[in-house]
Parts: sequence; structure tokens; C-alpha cells
Amino acid sequence: MGGLYDEVRAALHAVWMRRWVALAVAWGVCLAGWLVVSQMPNQYESRARIFVQLRQILPTQTGNVALEQQKDIDRIRQTLTSAVNLEKVVRGTDMARTVATDRDVADRVAGLQKAIKLTAQQDNLFEIAVTGPNGRMARQIAQKLIDIFVEDNLADNRDQTSQSLRFLDQQLDVRQKALQEAEAKKADFQSRYLGALPGTGSLDDRIGAARQQLAQIQSDLAAAQSSLAAVNGQMAGTAANIPGGGGATAGPARARLAAIQGQLADARAKGWTDNHPDVIALKSQLVAAQAAAKNEPLAGGGAATGNPLYLSLRSMQADKAAQVAALSQRKAQIEGDLAALNTKIADAPGVAAEQGQIDREYQVLKDQYDKLLADREQVRINSQAQTETDAVKFSVIDPPTQPRAPTAPNRPMLLTAVLIAGLGAGVAAAFALGKLRSTFDTASRLEKASGLPVIGSIREVVTASQMTLRRQRLTLFAGGLGALGVAYLGLVGVEFVQRGMGA
Repeated sequence: MGGLYDEVRAALHAVWMRRWVALAVAWGVCLAGWLVVSQMPNQYESRARIFVQLRQILPTQTGNVALEQQKDIDRIRQTLTSAVNLEKVVRGTDMARTVATDRDVADRVAGLQKAIKLTAQQDNLFEIAVTGPNGRMARQIAQKLIDIFVEDNLADNRDQTSQSLRFLDQQLDVRQKALQEAEAKKADFQSRYLGALPGTGSLDDRIGAARQQLAQIQSDLAAAQSSLAAVNGQMAGTAANIPGGGGATAGPARARLAAIQGQLADARAKGWTDNHPDVIALKSQLVAAQAAAKNEPLAGGGAATGNPLYLSLRSMQADKAAQVAALSQRKAQIEGDLAALNTKIADAPGVAAEQGQIDREYQVLKDQYDKLLADREQVRINSQAQTETDAVKFSVIDPPTQPRAPTAPNRPMLLTAVLIAGLGAGVAAAFALGKLRSTFDTASRLEKASGLPVIGSIREVVTASQMTLRRQRLTLFAGGLGALGVAYLGLVGVEFVQRGMGA
């Protein structure tokens, strides 16, 4: 602890012995620093608050309203500070007097991009802060930004919508031509290979569907042939005519008997067995009708007449024969198409791959065309909505302020910092100069440096004239240090006076 105390005391003594050097360095640093601070240009800041309400007239494409509103807010921020708008600001304010060439305009635009700050305070509330060389200029820039946005926002949106519609129309024409070519290629492939094969999809899917349909046709054909054979058998055991006199007519009982026999024959043609409920009911009705027909006399007599049951069976025979012929024809057609297709596939093994490529190209083009068509319809509806209503509601909450006092630089703080730096530099210079000279402030330091014991030390003897001289020098030093403080206070006072006059 004693060693540290000695070191501090020695350092203070070294600085004090060279206090004039420290004072001179402090004055030099302070004068230079204060000169630099005085040359810094003032910056004035104008602030304004605007409210932008985004009316969500139509449903969003993504379904996320918050995301769409954030995109619109970002678009507003980019619109306010775009290079085109900033160039309009340069030419529409007093800054136009300071430009002569396009290079000057570009430099001013670059400066404005750094001087304008747009902050989103709440959902739809923005604060515009503009920094300028004077208060009038800063306010002009902020007001011009607001005017440009109000004038050009809706027009720009509608121009962008028109451009989007033209672009989508061009893309739709291109996709439509490509889709027509793909459809023609697909139709040509189907006519060459698929023919009348049923089903949709790939070649394997169509072949599988054709084979399933062929199996069903074969099953239906077997059932139809069985029904036709049954009808032929019934016709073989049924008389074509029934005995009776010429001009004789059957009574109601016999007519009912013939009708029931026809229904029973139709049921058997359908393949119903004797255990079927409808067949059992028809049989019981047939027994009752036969008993009633035996007791009913014939009206008139003469030659035999046509059997109604035979005529009904003959009609059924014609229907079954036509059904068998149609099924046989369809079976032959599908078998022929399958045989021809198998032959073509054997001659061209890459047919399946070709069809897959054609289908994929067609589907991709169709999806792109459908998406572009939907996008175009959405843009058209948006354009109509923008034409009939305003999509953006813009209002100025706080108009641009007219700053009286500069917001930067903070000269009182800078002046204080320069004063502290100057005093520090003076102390550091005096201390460094003391380190460069090999003098010893205390006996212990001399003993430590020489390695020899110090027997004693003699204090400095100061005469009265020397004391008087030292007091004069101390007074001058205090005056120089006080003058530095007074200069600092004067500069700070001048700054506050200027701010008060500006306000």
C-alpha cells in the first residue's frame, strides 16, 4: 500500500513540476477541438405522423390477413422512400436551387435516403422523421413526401394492375398455344394406339380396364345365351296355335290364364327358380286360372287361333337374340383392339414411356394455364375494386413540424468532451515528459534505482524572493487554467443563447 502511495505521489509531483506544459497542451487541444465542433453543420429534424388504413375489400390469396397487411405496409414504406419519389422531392423543394446536373440530383437523393427515417409505431400509424440543414428545408421535405404519396399512390397501384393484366394475357396466350399442341399430340397418340379402349389414364390402366370390361361382357354374354336357350326350350314345348272355332273368342278367364302363363315364362327366362317367391305366387295363380278356364265356354267355334304364350315367348326370343348379338360384337371389338395394341406394343417397346411423357407434359401445361387463368381473374377483380373504391385511406395525424433548434450536433456535450480531452491530454503530456527525464522525486526512488543506501536527504531551501516568484507563477497558472474554464463556459453559453433565439 505504501509503494502505491509513493507511486501516485511521484506521478502527481511529476505532473505538477511540468504544469505549464500540461496547461499549454490542454489549451492547444481545446482550441483545436472547439474549432472543429464550431464548424460542424447544424441538423434540424422535422417529424410528422400519418395514418394509413388498408381496406381489405377482397379475400386474400393466402388466407392470412395479417401477412397481407404486413406486405402492404412494407410496400408503403418502400413507396415513400423510393428513388423516384426522392428525386421528385429534390426538384420540388428548395434543394432544386443547389443542383445543376443529374449527378447533383443523384447525390441529393442518396443523402435523403439517409436523412429520412420511417417508423411504424402501431398497426397503421407511421412516423416520418426528416433531417435537414435547416428547419424550413426539413419541413419542406417531409411535406413533399406526404403530398407525393397522396397524389401517386392509387395511380401507381392501378398502373401496376394494368401491367399485371397485360403480362398475364401474354402468358395465357403462350400457354394456350402450348396446351393446344399438347392436346393434339395426346389425341394423335390415342388414335394410333388406344383406339376404342375403355377407361382413362396410362396405357396399362387402359389395358386393365379393357380386360375387366371384357370379363364382364363374357359373363353377361353367358347369362344372355343361357336365357336364350331357356326361351328356345319353352318355345319348343309350347303350341303355336290353340284349337277353336272360326271367329271364336276367349273369355276373361282364359285371357287371364294366358297372361299368367306369359308372366311365368318371363320369370323363368330371367333365371328365377321354382323357389322364388314370385314364381310360387304365379304358380298358385296359374292353378286357379286353369280351373276357371276349364269351366268357361268358348264363344263361337271353328279353326285354331294363335297361342298368346307362344307369341310372348317369340318376342322374348328376339330380344335375347339381339342382346346376345350385341354382346358378342362388343366382345369381338375389345378383343380385336387388345390384340392390335399388343402387336403395336411388341413392335414399339417405348409406347408406355411415350404416353407417360405426353401425359405429364399435358398435365403440367394444363395446371399452369389454370393457375394463370385464376390469377388473371383475381387481378381483374382487384382492378375493378380499386376503380370503384379506394383501397387505401390516408390521413395526416400530425403535420410536419417546423424545428427551431438543431437536433444535432449536441454542442454542449461535445464542448465538454473536448475540455475533458484537453485536460487529460495535458496531464498525459506532462507525465510522459517526466518519465523521459531521469530525475528522482524521493530518496527511496534513488535508492531503488541505484542499489546503494541513501544516508539522508537535504530539503530544498527557498528564499523569500523565490517564494514571491513562485506565488506569481502560481497565480499566472491559475489564471491560465481559469481562462480555459471561462472560455468553455462562454462557448456553452453562446450555444444556449443561439438555441433560445432560434426557438
